[in-house]
Amino acid sequence: MANISEAAVKKINEICDRYATETTPLMMILSDIQKEYGYIPLDVQELVSDKTGIPVAEIYGVVTFYSFFSLKPKGKYVIGCCLGTACYVKGAQQVIDKFSDILGIKPGETTADGLFTLSALRCLGACGIAPAVSVNGKVYPKVSVSQVQGIIDELKGGAN
Repeated sequence: MANISEAAVKKINEICDRYATETTPLMMILSDIQKEYGYIPLDVQELVSDKTGIPVAEIYGVVTFYSFFSLKPKGKYVIGCCLGTACYVKGAQQVIDKFSDILGIKPGETTADGLFTLSALRCLGACGIAPAVSVNGKVYPKVSVSQVQGIIDELKGGAN
């Protein structure tokens, strides 16, 4: 989206117009843009600023503060490894390290083929099934290091 297409500009303007009567529309606008495109690069933030009058610095601050917004495109599969206390003490660090080794990326990065993004999460709220891993909202319970390759293979099988 680095060079915003005319269609994308039109869609982003429509999203901004949808919330024109709201007192504080920014979160709703950004959420809709994130859902539509998967990320919110700086040129889109500038477009939102021009349309709403909200300073780019404020928009950038919101996008970088909340983890569900992204400045870069994410992979088809977003693998989130919980590193909250319960998961951590049950081996979550070793699980995320194994994902990282196999995929060749660090948490916060996306594979070159655009298939996987690896994320370190603070808490999934699934402490009873620790260590927990989520992939696009599907939660895998009690994940062990030995299961990581199988999860990746399962996802790759569904990527065709």
